[in-house]
Amino acid sequence: MIHVLAFITTLPGKRDEVLAAFAANVPAVRAEDGCIEYGAATDIDVFGGQQAMLGPESFVVIEKWASAEALRAHLQTAHMKAYAEKTKALLTARVLNIVEPI
Repeated sequence: MIHVLAFITTLPGKRDEVLAAFAANVPAVRAEDGCIEYGAATDIDVFGGQQAMLGPESFVVIEKWASAEALRAHLQTAHMKAYAEKTKALLTARVLNIVEPI
């Protein structure tokens, strides 16, 4: 299994617009072969100094894929390419952490 944490930072005031585009794309991604989990999450401020806040312009996408091959195929789908094209001008950063359980 492959886990992905994608940290997305948008231009000021554009997070909701990017999250709307993300939400519209979720059903197509979840229908892909090998997709186990795919969803976005934003900060909750309930742990004070014990947590590192992402900030008001950021969110994280939490993904689980059955295999590296499934993740590679996901990255090449038409709907992901369209999502990337639609949102690229609204982002300031996109950092992917791709890990596997030990």
